[in-house]
Amino acid sequence: MRAIWKGSLSFGLVNVPVKLFSATEDHDVPLHQVHDDDGGRIRYQRKCEICGEVVPFEHIDKAYDDGDQTVVLTKADLASLPAERSRDIDVVEFVPSEQVDAIRLDRSYYLAPDSSSMKAYALLRRTLEETERTAIVRISLRQRTRLAALRVHDEVLLLQTLLWDDEVRDAEFPGLDEHPRVSENELKMAQQLVESFSKDFEPEKFDDEYQVQLRQLVEAKLEQGDTLDTDETFGRESDSGGGEVLDLMEALRQSVERRRAGGAKKAPARKAPAKKKTPTTKSTDAASAPKKRASAASRSSSSEERAPAASTPKKRSSGGSGSRKAAS
Repeated sequence: MRAIWKGSLSFGLVNVPVKLFSATEDHDVPLHQVHDDDGGRIRYQRKCEICGEVVPFEHIDKAYDDGDQTVVLTKADLASLPAERSRDIDVVEFVPSEQVDAIRLDRSYYLAPDSSSMKAYALLRRTLEETERTAIVRISLRQRTRLAALRVHDEVLLLQTLLWDDEVRDAEFPGLDEHPRVSENELKMAQQLVESFSKDFEPEKFDDEYQVQLRQLVEAKLEQGDTLDTDETFGRESDSGGGEVLDLMEALRQSVERRRAGGAKKAPARKAPAKKKTPTTKSTDAASAPKKRASAASRSSSSEERAPAASTPKKRSSGGSGSRKAAS
């Protein structure tokens, strides 16, 4: 794993050098939007509604719209705000762990020691365990101050960012104030039912069935030859204009011209499948297990890159920086 933040954890006069790692990752099959008629890649452009020009990213500002008026906030305006760049995680207080409601939890990160000395890290970890307390801390992530909970999880310090109080909505629904009478027999029977389902939670027993069947469907189409050539259908991104991409209409126009030109290379038509298969009945053992794909953070950037020729989709590796294979 690659650290996304480095700094120090401070409580009192104790200073612990630490590194922050994302504790979760996304393993969804990467899908693109394509034209249903010819399989061409759909791309979106940052186009100005007034002049109609495609605007490079460096010329894009932010704005607030109150419904009647729009306030433009330039990069200089935003730079004037007191951006937080502290490299310290400051412990604000220690609270009983049961008081931190799960509804307030946002993103999770592992906090690992960043020095050869483990003593201060181990001391805080053991103290939190034995006192059954959670540290409420402040941390600067992406130039914004975040409130977070720091607790112990599987022998490592786990930092979970918290939603601010005004971000949690009140549960105000009709009927919640009513208190219908529940008999002792009904309550006893319900408790027995709960007891019959009671087990220790083992998350590894549960799979994302949708993603499993989606992978099987993609693999079945690849084996049948029901594919398109990626270079022909996905086009190319432009190297100029701050991230501008090939205009969809221009790509379609060029495709039509190639088809009209007798000697020009035509975009391949869809190949007829060798034989019909039922993807959902395909055994997962028959296909090689796809490798893990990279984390959600790298997925957002790589999804805009031109996909290579279609092949069996693979999960990204945990440190993966390689390009992903497109599921066409």
